Amino acid sequence: MPATALPHVEDLPCQRHLFEVPAEVSYLYAAAWSPLPHCVRIAGETGLLTKRRPWDHPREMIPAWVERARAAAAGLIGAQPDDVAIVGAVSHAMAVAARNLAPVPGGRLLRVADEFPSLRFAFDRLAVVEGLTVEEVARPSDGDWTAALLTAIARPGAPPLALATLTPLHWTDGSLIDLDRLAPAVHAAGAALVIDATQAVGAIPVDVARWRPDFLAFPTYKWALGPYGLAFLYAAPHRQDGSALDEHVGNRSSAAGARRYDRGELNNPVALPMAAAGLELIASWGVPAVAARLRGLTDRLADAIEALDLPTVPRSLRATHILGVRPPGGLPVGLVESLRRNAVFASERAGALRLSPHVWVNDEDLARCVDAIRVGLGGPV
Repeated sequence: MPATALPHVEDLPCQRHLFEVPAEVSYLYAAAWSPLPHCVRIAGETGLLTKRRPWDHPREMIPAWVERARAAAAGLIGAQPDDVAIVGAVSHAMAVAARNLAPVPGGRLLRVADEFPSLRFAFDRLAVVEGLTVEEVARPSDGDWTAALLTAIARPGAPPLALATLTPLHWTDGSLIDLDRLAPAVHAAGAALVIDATQAVGAIPVDVARWRPDFLAFPTYKWALGPYGLAFLYAAPHRQDGSALDEHVGNRSSAAGARRYDRGELNNPVALPMAAAGLELIASWGVPAVAARLRGLTDRLADAIEALDLPTVPRSLRATHILGVRPPGGLPVGLVESLRRNAVFASERAGALRLSPHVWVNDEDLARCVDAIRVGLGGPV
């Protein structure tokens, strides 16, 4: 298959040497789950030895790993360690958030259509209990989620806004949901704000001081380059006196700050060092540098894909790190499988081809991806 020439990305240098991605594999699948950097894998293997030979590894060492991971997570979102709880998953975090909100009955719960289940289910239950009207903003025809949400927030005659559950971008195709504009509007309406930052932390700057959410959560297994089964929950200072889902000796009422929401069996000698290693690696690059590199990658992809007469989300309306391709007639059946046969890994989400490169992706990956899409559409080999 001929390689489509694409310009070199000049931002943060490609970090492929820190991963185990073969040269012949184009893995544009970070929005689902990332490969582990060498340092994260080594941290996990060292943790396994801790459980394999516990007599060689005093348990007193593990709480330091807890706080190292907590501090690393806090650093990536502009928070203090005391404001961050360690939980098992974003769904766990959202259940904690829903448990500790008391919106005014009869108000509105606002979110976007086709939202990820982890940001729906717990709040659907809350809406039933509190008598909230659930308003899902439909996908806008012009792709501008931010304008559509601002219109919904300010709509005359609507029930008062009680709660907004938002993300910085739509998970299916990277369409931008601009929280720099939306968060102030939610606060001005007197509503609570819960943010699922799953598709943001590690790839774009996230700042809780700027957005002022009541709760914000993210896992480690996607853009944060860490293990599965571990997530972090930010709780604003005024939300730190609530109750956790599970009660144990470590999160009783004497626990400091958001530690009140910590999961049970917290002292995991495998997952915690892995999470800390991944988060610290991202911090060493600097999230703005990561975002700049990923913007370069998705821009190059967009230009090359549009040359195939395929529409992409306009640059001004998409996040830096995910490119959605949503043909008017729908994706060809079997396109993702066709890409995989050509060693290109991507995903289909809600009718969009979702391309999500991370720092291991290079120019050859982009060229292979574009060529495989062309072949998958029936173009020449």
